[in-house]
Formats: sequence, C-alpha cells, structure tokens
Amino acid sequence: MLLPYQYEFAIKRYLRDIKFDLILYSTPPITLTNLIARLKKKYKAKTYLLLKDIFPQNAVDLKVFSNRSILYRHFRRTEKKLYEISDNIGCMSPANEEYLLKHNDYLNPNKVEINPNSVELQQKRAVDKEEIRKRYDLPINLPVLIYGGNLGKPQGVDYIIKVLQTNKDRKDCFFLIIGNGTEYHKLDEWISKNKPNNVKLMQRVPKSEYDILIASCDIGLIFLDHRFTIPNYPSRLLSYLENKMPVLAATDVNTDIGKIAEANGYGFWCESKDPEDFNSILDKILSSDLHQMGENGYQFLLKNYLVENTYTLIISHK
Repeated sequence: MLLPYQYEFAIKRYLRDIKFDLILYSTPPITLTNLIARLKKKYKAKTYLLLKDIFPQNAVDLKVFSNRSILYRHFRRTEKKLYEISDNIGCMSPANEEYLLKHNDYLNPNKVEINPNSVELQQKRAVDKEEIRKRYDLPINLPVLIYGGNLGKPQGVDYIIKVLQTNKDRKDCFFLIIGNGTEYHKLDEWISKNKPNNVKLMQRVPKSEYDILIASCDIGLIFLDHRFTIPNYPSRLLSYLENKMPVLAATDVNTDIGKIAEANGYGFWCESKDPEDFNSILDKILSSDLHQMGENGYQFLLKNYLVENTYTLIISHK
C-alpha cells in the first residue's frame, strides 16, 4: 500500500530532470496504478503492463479474503483501472490472455498480447556434477529432481508433503527442495519427523550457488495449489529449460504451464490433488529420454523465452 508513495518520492528526488517515454511495470503489485496514471499524463508516455500475476483473484482462490469483502472490491477497482491506463498488456501464456479478456470484457483485445517472462542467456561454465553432488550430499548415480523457489500457500506445500510421503521409500530418484516462505516450516517438520533418505531440504541460497546446484540436477519440479482459478505461469520454469532439464508440473487445471510442456515434449503434467497422479507422471519421466526432453525444452526456450522476444514486442508499440 505504501509502495506508490515511496516510488513517487524517489522519482521526484532522484529523477526529476528526466523525461520518460515508456513506463514498464508488472503485477504484483497493482497499487502503483495512480502513480502510473500521473506519470503517463505528465510525460505523455507509453505504458506497458507485464502481467505476471492476477490479483486480487489469486488471494480469493487461496481464501485470504472473499470476493464479497471490502478489500476485494477495493483491489478489484484498482486492478481494472490499471488495465484501463495500460496502452498494452503482456500476458504470460495463452491461458493467461484468455482469462484476462474473459473476465475484463471492457478491454480492447488488440492491446493484449502474449509476452512471458524471458531470460538473457549467459555463457555457462562446465559443471562437475559429481563434485557438486558430493559437496551437497546428493546421490551420484540417481536422477535428482529439484524444486527451487518460494514455499508458500500458492505452491500447495501440503500436496508437496503428500508427494514426498508416498515416495519416501523409493530408491530410484532423489528430491532436492530449495527455498523459503510461509510454509517452509511444514516441510522442515515433516522431514525432521520422517527422516526420508531420498529428500533434502535447503533454505534459499545465493543465486550463484543455486545456479551450480540446478546445473547438477536432472528434472525440474513445479507445484501450484489446485484451487487456483487463475492461470499462473511460474518463472522458475526458465531456469529449468535453460539448464536443459525436463519438467514435472503438478498444478491447478486452469494453468497451461504443464500442458505446454507436454505439447512440446519437455515435460509431464498432473492436477495437484491426488499424489498418485504425480507418481504416475514421475514413473513416466523416469523411463523417458531425459536428455532429449531437456533438449526439447531448451529449443522451446530459444524460440519463446529470450529477452530479445520481450524487447521486440514492447518496442513495436512505440
């Protein structure tokens, strides 16, 4: 709630002699709406919204507040105004674009397009996987599945625990979970109590360390709470594809991240309700050609998720 005032203070203090031609902003937050409107009017600037998440509906889905509450009505008005003042809106995926237009039918479809998260490829140093795995006490000869990122309500940590519980006696793979968040303690407590031999939990590590760890793993994991009605598209997918790793996605039915992975041969998807559904796609991926799936994902990244693509779309509206 305070962010727009902090931004405005900083702009007036440090950037008052600069004229802006283009204003880029993402959601969350949606609370920058009035500030963006003032800047747009002052500078006659183009405005481009990179729609990363749809709030307040995501909070309603997770029962943070109801869609009949004063909070919801306030934030929904703010959200609508943000869309209205945006000259263009870049969505994360086809499902994301479809949802936005369906639930905001006042919007001109011509100003909405698909413009997902993107990455600037860096020259990667060769990683000694065996040395890295020894350093972090990971198995040398087993496929390692990694989840890296937030561990909060959106990720459905209760479901993650059910998945780990039903697989704690497996000897053909290993789970590495890295992250922090409001639900981290649940995983920590479950591991302390059950002491599984095929799971390692680590708190968030510096990016340089995470890059080394992910490069030494084999399969990327994506989890989302099954209650979501909005189509989220987690950005951690990019680091998996960049490292040529196939993906297992357990999400709600509205998100198309797993369906896109299946359609393009770099992953498998299931709904995040029944852990046995996850076990089915786990068996499937462990018997697949991980190298080829990883290559498929990398080629999809090159075609769709590079910074050049994002830049070209944004600058085409000048």
